[in-house]
Amino acid sequence: MRRINVRIAAGVGALALVAAGTAGCGGRQDSASTDDAASEITCKVTKDTRVGIATGNATGVYYVVGNALAGQLSGATDGKLTGTAAETGASVQNIEQLVAGQYDVAFSLFDTAVNAVQGKGSFGSPQPVRALARIYDNYTQVVVRADAGITSVADMKGKKISTGSPKSGTEVIANRLLTAAGLDPAKDIQAQRLDLTKTVDGMKDGSIDGFFWSGGVPTGGVTDLFTTAGDKVKFIDISPLLPKMAELNPAYQAGTIGKDVYQTAADTPTIVVPNVLLVRDNLDANVACAITRTVFEKKDALAQANPAAKGISLENARNTDPVKLHRGAEKALKDLGAA
Repeated sequence: MRRINVRIAAGVGALALVAAGTAGCGGRQDSASTDDAASEITCKVTKDTRVGIATGNATGVYYVVGNALAGQLSGATDGKLTGTAAETGASVQNIEQLVAGQYDVAFSLFDTAVNAVQGKGSFGSPQPVRALARIYDNYTQVVVRADAGITSVADMKGKKISTGSPKSGTEVIANRLLTAAGLDPAKDIQAQRLDLTKTVDGMKDGSIDGFFWSGGVPTGGVTDLFTTAGDKVKFIDISPLLPKMAELNPAYQAGTIGKDVYQTAADTPTIVVPNVLLVRDNLDANVACAITRTVFEKKDALAQANPAAKGISLENARNTDPVKLHRGAEKALKDLGAA
């Protein structure tokens, strides 16, 4: 079981804002070259290359860590590789736009990535993507207004519930949890398909009864809500739905959101799922290698942007099956000593 307790330092928000300010919001500007599968991998980028990084909602961890990663690439490659992180709807959209060539790197929930390579769920056919590494875990955070009469996912029937941005990994998990609880996501709730910023605003003004969010902890938007609303909002325990979720995908595992994360009265059992960094299968191997090395060599800098990045480890980096590692990532992880 994964458990995390994080005491939020006062400087984290400021660091996140600095990181966000160092990168633009557009997609890829310059094309990273196509891989020559027969070429030797040196992990050195020899020509000026810019990569676009697809992240997630602006108040989520993907966005903060993605911006921090973008900011580290130039220094790690003698200025040859630079990155631009963009706010997106997250996992499903990220993969679609990655394959379309709008971005070069994409954050994704592991269950969504598995659907992509297997051509299931939101994907009509197998997608040509590879993993750079497994990174930190996402925690499924289900929050409701304390006066909404909701103590379980089944109690959400008839309520106004935000299921996350359209084509996000959060939306995938939300719909699966609702189904596991015996509800029809299309009929039994008043679904609000909103990003985290609008969701939090809706919780504050009472126009939303509850929401699903899959993200690293602490997530800035959720911190803001609990800081502002206090005991007017609460987490609900979704762990009883884990057996049905695990039948759909073994990536779903038990976890706990510690009470210190959002200064709540008690720990909250929940469901966690790993995150992976994805690229197209034909991305230049040296670019893939350099990005992968940066993730692990600059882990401390990423963790300064958000503590969730502390969960990045070489021990778990290779655990991406059935999503194959890019050959450039294989080289980087071997050189770094990943088991």
